[in-house]
Amino acid sequence: MGEQTECSSLFAQPVSRPSLPDISQPVANEHQHLTQTHEYKAGWSFYLVLAGVITTLGSSLPVGFNIGVVNTPADLIKTFCNESFITRYDVALSKSWLNVLWSSIVSIFIIGGCTGSILGSVLADKLGRKKATILTNILSLAGAVLFLFCREADSVEMLLFGRLLVGLSGGLTTSIVPMYLTELSPAALTGAMGVACPMGVNVGVFVGQFMGLDSILGGENDWPYLLSVYALLVIVSLPVLCILPESPKYLFVVKRNEAAAISELSRLRGVSPSVLTEDLELLKEESRNEGSSGENWSMLRVLKEPKLRLPLLLTCSMQAGQQTSGINAVFYYSQTIFRQAGLSAQRAQYATIGSGAINVCTAALMLRLLPRAGRRPLLLASVLAASLLLATLAAAMALIDAASWMPYVCMIAVLAYVLVYGFGLGPIPYFIASEMFEVAPRPAGMAWGSLANWGGNFLVGMCFPTMRDVIGPYSFLLFSAVTMGLFVFQKFYFPETRGKTPSQVTQLCSRGFRSRPLATSTANHL
Repeated sequence: MGEQTECSSLFAQPVSRPSLPDISQPVANEHQHLTQTHEYKAGWSFYLVLAGVITTLGSSLPVGFNIGVVNTPADLIKTFCNESFITRYDVALSKSWLNVLWSSIVSIFIIGGCTGSILGSVLADKLGRKKATILTNILSLAGAVLFLFCREADSVEMLLFGRLLVGLSGGLTTSIVPMYLTELSPAALTGAMGVACPMGVNVGVFVGQFMGLDSILGGENDWPYLLSVYALLVIVSLPVLCILPESPKYLFVVKRNEAAAISELSRLRGVSPSVLTEDLELLKEESRNEGSSGENWSMLRVLKEPKLRLPLLLTCSMQAGQQTSGINAVFYYSQTIFRQAGLSAQRAQYATIGSGAINVCTAALMLRLLPRAGRRPLLLASVLAASLLLATLAAAMALIDAASWMPYVCMIAVLAYVLVYGFGLGPIPYFIASEMFEVAPRPAGMAWGSLANWGGNFLVGMCFPTMRDVIGPYSFLLFSAVTMGLFVFQKFYFPETRGKTPSQVTQLCSRGFRSRPLATSTANHL
């Protein structure tokens, strides 16, 4: 099947309906209809664009926002926690216990993310992709309400529970939303739609940093509003999300409801079912595949299935490697590095926000780059460059006092790392499972990948403070080594998924470590 350029037009043009039939020219009208049917190619449609925008604003952006926003008001929240304990329990927290409480507030978000990733596999099949996405928005909104009123209620518990809820929502989002969007997309647009979720997360981190500026919501009394302001986007997005189509693949393959699937597909593409021949054939093909038999594919079953072992390892290593590459540690150190380069405290904060803006811009550029360059070249180039830049950053930070220009080397390494991260390692892991797993085992595969991502985040969050205190800048050498290991594994086993159906990718990887997906893939193109 030939590929269509992903960004060739904004909307798929529906086939124009012929006028009322002229009984004197039946043959001509029949020929016209067949020509129109043949010419139709699925592309961007109103509901497809709307789904991408609404899930990005109402689901993905709040995940990134809750990741990026919490560091700015940290001291203010610690003060609130201490005062709350004094008022309610007549106990003044020592510095060490206050740090333990703060670590709990930060880490419970990740615990919620891991839990949400596991639940995503079940909810995506039980409720459907769309209803499960609606649930993520409701949980996110409930967390915002708790943030808004926790100071007024003088309740640290409300703050903790709010962080748990938004973490749960985040885990569900990263597990379900990329799958929902790629299942709505025609084959040529899965890459572009797959980038929507990570782009939303990146934008959310950037918005969280930006809103934390003193001139906006970074004031002493503004932190409850800062933590909960993302709810405005959720409130706007939730009603629109309710009118979006359900995934036709889910309805056709998992629920076996062909009539509903065809109806939703017609609404999604904006054309009559009579011209959806190619889409329907693809649905029937996926439904016939043994891997999409409609049976229940639990996370444990996917883990035990030999032919899915390599796709699962590729997905999980990408997702975990995205976090263990040290992206959060780089952002942590960035403000210190910019200060050492001679910037004032305020300008260093602006430079850190600028790093986040680079991450957002590269994610947006991936919408056009992915369909042209493919997944494999972009991922491998990004991972290799990230590993080399992390090693450079470690060396430059260790020698930062050796020369007056060394801080600028550090600053360039940080900005370059953020740039190359955004061109592969950042966005691709989020959606790659949707291209490597068939419809039935896809929720479990996505859930494992999301769990690996949140687990990697938790591991770095727990280990990095100790690494920073013990080995300092050489922490980035460890991140570099782990990232290089990811590069080697993906180089040997990760096939190009562009232009292939999930069943074809599964077949390429079906023999586990004995698979030679690259050799097979190359042979298929000769």
